Amino acid sequence: MPIRTASARWQGNLTEGAGTVRTGKGGLEGNYSFKSRFEEGEGTNPEELIGAAHAGCFSMALSKQLADAGATGISVETTAKVYLDKTDAGMTVTRIDLETVGQVPGMDDAQFTKLAEVAKENCPISRLLSPGAEITLSARLAS
Repeated sequence: MPIRTASARWQGNLTEGAGTVRTGKGGLEGNYSFKSRFEEGEGTNPEELIGAAHAGCFSMALSKQLADAGATGISVETTAKVYLDKTDAGMTVTRIDLETVGQVPGMDDAQFTKLAEVAKENCPISRLLSPGAEITLSARLAS
């Protein structure tokens, strides 16, 4: 398997500095700052990038579970809400809420929810993050 890379550059002090993050092949690049991370400033932040990685990984894992169950015409959309909280250890990602909606012709809600739970448990990013953060899942079929 290939090794994936990303990079970040920061200039200045913590509260007034600024930086950029970039994925290895340049697919994503964005600015970040103290304000974009801890307030409501413009730009991205590490927690959003974790959320994007988790949503993407989970969506792929769920699409595999659905296909393995015989589903076709699959569409999965996932949002990851990443909570950064102050703890005794310092700023910590404490919880990630995955919210997924699937369009899966011929599948019922119970089977979709069951397969989504399996995907959550087996998604590599979930496995990476679950020892340190609570991961919740809300899964439903589109109406």
